[in-house]
Amino acid sequence: MLNNYIRLYQQLRSRLYFSVADITQILQIKPTSANMLASRYAKRGLLLRIKKDMYVFPEQWHNFNEVQKYQIANLIQVPSYISFMSALSYYEITTQTQQNFYESAALTRSHQTIIDSQTFAYYKLKKQFFFDFVKRDNFFIATKEKAFIDAIYLYSFGKYRLDLASLDINKLDKSRIKKLIKIYPDKTKTIIRTLCKI
Repeated sequence: MLNNYIRLYQQLRSRLYFSVADITQILQIKPTSANMLASRYAKRGLLLRIKKDMYVFPEQWHNFNEVQKYQIANLIQVPSYISFMSALSYYEITTQTQQNFYESAALTRSHQTIIDSQTFAYYKLKKQFFFDFVKRDNFFIATKEKAFIDAIYLYSFGKYRLDLASLDINKLDKSRIKKLIKIYPDKTKTIIRTLCKI
């Protein structure tokens, strides 16, 4: 059993994550056996389960950088993109740094997933507001203006806590914001226009 684990570790440790199919292929065992093995290893703390059929090695997880955590955040709930304070921190628009807390916009549902004391929070947005994100370093993230709008949108309806004083509004493209907010409710537009003086 230890030999199997060593084989898996040697061949999979460089990947961002791996699945039961990977275990099946490397150990040349049946998928049901690979699934049982993964569950057993996860219970013993030899593997860390990210979500169904998605695993990492604990030491690998502890060494992941911010970009890798963003990549994982995109995969836990699909589709999703990094936004809100996480994106604003990434772009250095806010002085608030979030330790072990990653926020994303999602289409399906709002929820939180906690993995080894690290929180991945997802906030559901209506389909018409799920746009203006880009791909960087193999993860999807809102543009800085959209991250700001996403945060204010939820804040305007009391669904998001936001430290407005921590934001450097001058780092945002206000003319771009003016175009993007046209489809948003008046409540949201009023706050954004006041903050951005547009």
